[in-house]
Amino acid sequence: MGKKRIITTSGQNTTAENTADVGTAKKSSKKQVFKGTINISSSYNNTIVSVTDPNGNIFAFSSAGMLGFKGARKSTPYAATLVGKDASEKAKRLGLQEAKVSIKGIGPGREAAIRGIASTGINITSIIDATPMPHNGVRAAKPRRV
Repeated sequence: MGKKRIITTSGQNTTAENTADVGTAKKSSKKQVFKGTINISSSYNNTIVSVTDPNGNIFAFSSAGMLGFKGARKSTPYAATLVGKDASEKAKRLGLQEAKVSIKGIGPGREAAIRGIASTGINITSIIDATPMPHNGVRAAKPRRV
């Protein structure tokens, strides 16, 4: 069961005083970011959007699974549009005004995520396709016979 601890007070209401002090002492101050990079990772199964500051530190993030999409619905362009909107609205609340967009992957949500980002009013300065391409590396898997 464990030990029971009994707190006794000496005539004063100390808990009310402590909570009042904690509430006034803490202030949430986040750093304002005006320029940044929006990274879109679009696979066949999901679309992930992360927003970074110029140093590469992520300060806003969203994916189709975080928005409640499950299974095959995560890979739809509609889900990617909502992911782009969600991540860019989080970034806009922190002060983001203009961003470079970097896209990786060949999923159905590539262009849809960009449309979602543009609809929030963030100024897109450049779009870079950073999809990794093999220079004839490993042997490809055999084609499926159906």
